[in-house]
Amino acid sequence: MRARPETLLIAAMTVFALAGVAAVSFYDVGPTVQIMPIDVAPVPVVGATDDAAAWFQSIRQYCNPVEVETRVRWQPAPDSEQGSMHKAACYALAGKIDLAREVIEGLPEDRRYHAAGVVFNAGHPAADAGDDLAAGPLMELVVEFWPNHYMALYHAGASSYQREDYAASERYLTRFLEEYSVEDGWRSSANSMLEEMGA
Repeated sequence: MRARPETLLIAAMTVFALAGVAAVSFYDVGPTVQIMPIDVAPVPVVGATDDAAAWFQSIRQYCNPVEVETRVRWQPAPDSEQGSMHKAACYALAGKIDLAREVIEGLPEDRRYHAAGVVFNAGHPAADAGDDLAAGPLMELVVEFWPNHYMALYHAGASSYQREDYAASERYLTRFLEEYSVEDGWRSSANSMLEEMGA
């Protein structure tokens, strides 16, 4: 009885497969190389910055005058410089400027302006949305530790202007114009406020 062509093909493929397995078992094929699919990004190594940022995102809704101190006690920031920077940002958002300052002053002197940058990034969206009045104290804190931060100078000046603290506003806006030379809406706005105060 003759074998069908399909049966012969299956038998031949089985022989080739077994031969391949035997070859692999008898020869050193070198180290195993793992290739990651191109559409899957590698998982980043979580470090102090990531931990602190994640902590801040989890607690941000509680960064308000009523809840912040209790919440920070219950859910403390990571014990790192980045943790302290983000804790200062939470306090500053809550309007607890003295507590934020205390945290920043607990950092090494050459790291304090980094903390001011974290505080600025936390408060900047509100200021850019037009609420300079509320963001003013936070921006003034940023300027304490990062004196030539031109956007913090602008927002601190605009806030002082709205509060009719014209001496402080003039000081901040003049410094802003010294640091920021681009002829755009920010500079035009600062000049307008200074002109109105002068008038």
